[in-house]
Amino acid sequence: MICIIRIRGQVNLDSKTKNTLDRLRLRRKYSCVVLFPTKELEGRIKKVRNFVAFGKIRKEVFEKLIEKRGQILDKNKKIQIESKKVIESLEKGKKYEDFNLKPFFRLHPPRKGINSKLHFPKGVLGDNKEKINELVERML
Repeated sequence: MICIIRIRGQVNLDSKTKNTLDRLRLRRKYSCVVLFPTKELEGRIKKVRNFVAFGKIRKEVFEKLIEKRGQILDKNKKIQIESKKVIESLEKGKKYEDFNLKPFFRLHPPRKGINSKLHFPKGVLGDNKEKINELVERML
């Protein structure tokens, strides 16, 4: 599973990049999406790598993300969210909407700050590989 977090805002974006971020459901700064890798997704990430941080997310961190930041689509349905079952069925091919969850997560700005202008070893933009887990935990 790949976690993608939008780091940079909406100022001075060209229309193609804005459209790609919209299709990834990353419409606001510090919004997050967890998706399964495909060729189309790799192409989209390559196109917006100067605006997002991405990497492979561990299951434990994904569970915390669902528990703390998962939002309900229909507030009238009182359903308890069980993160382990959600993750297992997402791996089998179900969608977030089947569990009454929004397909994105809104996060806080990271504690202790980030360098949002530089790429990974010095900043957070681009491919963070396993370090994305630490970033997500700082943003919960």
